[in-house]
Amino acid sequence: MRTGLVLEGGAMRGMFTAGVCDVLMENGIDFDGCVGVSAGAAFGCNFKSKQIGRVIRYNTKYCKDKRYCSVRSLIKTGDIFGAEFCYHTIPDKLDKFDKETYNNSNIEFYVVCTDVYTGKPVYQLCNKVTDDTYEWFRASASMPMVSKPVKVGGRTMLDGGMSDSIPLEFMVNKGFEKNVVILTQPRDFTKEKASAMGLMRFSLRKYPNMIKCIENRHEMYNKQREYVFEQENNNSAFIICPEEKLPIGRIEHDAEVLRKVYNIGRSVAEKNLNKLKQFLDT
Repeated sequence: MRTGLVLEGGAMRGMFTAGVCDVLMENGIDFDGCVGVSAGAAFGCNFKSKQIGRVIRYNTKYCKDKRYCSVRSLIKTGDIFGAEFCYHTIPDKLDKFDKETYNNSNIEFYVVCTDVYTGKPVYQLCNKVTDDTYEWFRASASMPMVSKPVKVGGRTMLDGGMSDSIPLEFMVNKGFEKNVVILTQPRDFTKEKASAMGLMRFSLRKYPNMIKCIENRHEMYNKQREYVFEQENNNSAFIICPEEKLPIGRIEHDAEVLRKVYNIGRSVAEKNLNKLKQFLDT
């Protein structure tokens, strides 16, 4: 029985996911495979490197640093989250990513990106830290309009959440029979059509298929949630999600807000811990 972990994105709602993942690691709960989308990839990689507390630590420490996330960074570099600072300075110097543990882990770690020319999802296996690994993480988390497309692996890509927001079906097709799905929206959430499509069309005018992808994203997302709940009813998936809308935006500079959402994730995970263990053991 192969077990999988599916990590939805949601920008700084990913603090909820970080809280859940830390509780899972603290209790020795592991998986054969994991797939992360957007923030689920950028933060979820710490599950494979077994770095409890790292996500909340560096986010609260640097959330007000203009090199980390700022309009200044967007104007100067084209990325609201500074690529060099976020994906090189922090993991290589300031709060080191444990490459050795990551490389020695048996967890299959996949990230999801969206090819801007086709508008289709791209799934990349990132089992080892190579020269391109951080770029795959960055591509998966590069939000349209506030990020430049990332070129890696012979493709040009943006946020994986635009084309496959909750890649449970991908994991099922990979042979993971029991999957834990961490969602960053409550159970009653329904996604509406993007409200800023005019700006999206202008920003992405070179990539018509990417525009179509974003136009239809709400339909894809809502169908995926239906699939997730169907799998839960079949006892093939276990869902961990917030009980109500998280009190955080896609971008957040207040360390206390980040910690509050992280602690919500911890609380929900602890509440579900016994049921989760039963799910994985049966």
